Amino acid sequence: MNPDNRIPGFSSPAAGFEAPLEMLAACHGRIEQQCATLGRLVPHVASHGSDAQAQSAAAAVMRYFDTSALKHHADEERDLFPALREAMAGSDAVCIREMAERVGNEHRELEAAWQRLRAPLARIAAGEAQALSGEDVEAFVSAYAAHLAYEEAEVLPMAERLLDVSQLDEIGRAMRERRGIDKV
Repeated sequence: MNPDNRIPGFSSPAAGFEAPLEMLAACHGRIEQQCATLGRLVPHVASHGSDAQAQSAAAAVMRYFDTSALKHHADEERDLFPALREAMAGSDAVCIREMAERVGNEHRELEAAWQRLRAPLARIAAGEAQALSGEDVEAFVSAYAAHLAYEEAEVLPMAERLLDVSQLDEIGRAMRERRGIDKV
């Protein structure tokens, strides 16, 4: 089997909480990897059904989007955007408010799209015969790709430019706490 077509397949550069913007960017890479796995899972299930590989991939994707992706959304909404609002002044605050509103709305849309995919994935993970809608997967993957591109092009560069070390440390601390990780 070609290693590029493995299901689930996972590797990603590590970034620590002491560099929260890099960690958010690394999380974007992991989201893209999970979306790629979803895309490969559609034809795999069509050809092989809910075999062991499909079960493993479905379980891994579910685990990721049920936990890590939601924590990532919270990192941005509860910590990054409030810090950006605090760092902005004048008309820039309007820009941040609009950016935060857009990202938050997209998070809710992505979470709703995820819920539509989760039920068939749960059946696949349990080894039950279940088709996986290529249309639903493509809509989810495309929406996430557009969302991540916006964050990479607009949100993270703005945060890097505006946030000071103490604000970044606070974001990193909140991210650790959200995940139940003590500072090392």
